[in-house]
Amino acid sequence: MKPDINVNRHYGFDVLRILALYMVLQIHTGEFYYIGNGGAVINSPASHVVGWFNSLFRTCVPLFVMLSGYFLFPINDTRVFFRKRMSRVAVPFVLWCVLYAFYFYLMGSTDLETMLLNISKIAVNFGVDIGHLWFVYMLLGIYLFAPLISHWAQNCTRKNMELYLILWILTLMLPYIHLLVPAIWGECFWNDTPMLYYFSGFLGYVILANYIKRFFLPPKAWNYTLGLTLILVGYAITAFGFLHLLPIEKFNSGLELTWGFETINVAMMTAGIFLILKNVSLKNIPSWSTKLVSDLSGKSYGIYLAHIMVLNAVHTWLDPHFEHAVVKLPLIALITFIITYSIIKLLSYLPKSKWLIG
Repeated sequence: MKPDINVNRHYGFDVLRILALYMVLQIHTGEFYYIGNGGAVINSPASHVVGWFNSLFRTCVPLFVMLSGYFLFPINDTRVFFRKRMSRVAVPFVLWCVLYAFYFYLMGSTDLETMLLNISKIAVNFGVDIGHLWFVYMLLGIYLFAPLISHWAQNCTRKNMELYLILWILTLMLPYIHLLVPAIWGECFWNDTPMLYYFSGFLGYVILANYIKRFFLPPKAWNYTLGLTLILVGYAITAFGFLHLLPIEKFNSGLELTWGFETINVAMMTAGIFLILKNVSLKNIPSWSTKLVSDLSGKSYGIYLAHIMVLNAVHTWLDPHFEHAVVKLPLIALITFIITYSIIKLLSYLPKSKWLIG
């Protein structure tokens, strides 16, 4: 019997989404081993393992943005676009903000008054100190801007899009330029919007995805060669920077210089992984595998929102039983992934579950 494969489905992107999600979980697992109290740097053998492993995984968020951006355009009806995106992204986000407020209360980290205060602050920010929720604000910001550039992204010439990407690449170098020149292109204490400010940020990953979609169509072998080169060069910069700064920096804010999502090296790795995996084919494999991949991909947002609760418990459970970070770092992340997926899968059977898991 032939595998039950939907020929119209982009299984390569499903695989990319699942991979990016696992990367997020391992990135957050690694934080236990190099971030101390008050953001102080922990310099230990485990933190060096984190540097080697997770430097590649800094591509997780940019990959999510590229995946979203690849299918973002055209936007033919702005009202329908916002209704679908907001219902699938914003509503589950607000509900999980409330759940995290209860979670902190149940874990004894806050009292009842603080819990209620955190819930009341959701309209201002995520209310509780759960750092991974920043991603949702960024994504919603891209959605708000998307209708304004939809026509351009679909109809501009190759040269026009390349001009934007060149200027965006220049902004990706700013973290390193600032090491030599603290202020550049109009930056000063009363102006934080320098000359290329409007070309910077995660929107560049959206445009990069659409550039690849519209104009970058080389043979697959060339995709693999270029992709692997970008990954290796980007990884060398990313890992070397982290490991070089590890014994020098006292606080995490300085340690993650080369780990920034908006750096040229992370963008190189992201583009490389995207080029290699975007055309992955799931032909000649059992139908249950394709269904599992599709299901995991479809539930990735819910897993992303929920995973911190599970990760904290799994880390507390497994960390004492394994000495070496080489083993426990991927193991904790993988078990967190499996348990969180199982929870989201069960929640998906509830009526109106889309409002909770996206």
